Amino acid sequence: MPSQHSAYVPNALLGRLVGLRLYSVEFVMDYVQLRFNGPTKDMPVLNCDVLPVVETPAGLIASGQLGYADALRAFIPGHVVATLEETGRGLRIEFDEGTICLHPKANEVPGPEIALLSGFTDGRWMCWRPGEECFEDLA
Repeated sequence: MPSQHSAYVPNALLGRLVGLRLYSVEFVMDYVQLRFNGPTKDMPVLNCDVLPVVETPAGLIASGQLGYADALRAFIPGHVVATLEETGRGLRIEFDEGTICLHPKANEVPGPEIALLSGFTDGRWMCWRPGEECFEDLA
C-alpha cells in the first residue's frame, strides 16, 4: 500500500505548539533548540539553524546583542499563545511577553535549513528551507 502524504498547510504543524509550554532553550554550537511540553505526550523540539530574533515591547534583540540569551530564556515557562507561518514574515511563536521570530535575510542562512520541528508522537515533522514554504521570498 503506498504511503499517503498530506498536502502542506501553512501553520498546521507549527500551530500545534499553541498551548504548550517552553521548558528549555539550549544553545548548541551554532544553533539553538527550543523544547516544548504540555498535557499530551508530544515533546516538540524546534531546531533553529538560524538564530531567532526576540521581539519584546521594548524592541528587537538579535543574536550577538547584550541580553540575547536572557531574552530567549525569559520565555520559560511561558505558554505559546499563537503561531504564524507566512511568506515574508517567516515563523513566529508568540507568548504573552513577546515573540520568537525566524525570518533571516538570504545571506544569514548558514546552510540548507532554517529550522526543523519534530517530536510529535504521530511522527509529523517539518523542515523549513530557503526558497520553500514560508521562506520562498529567500530564493
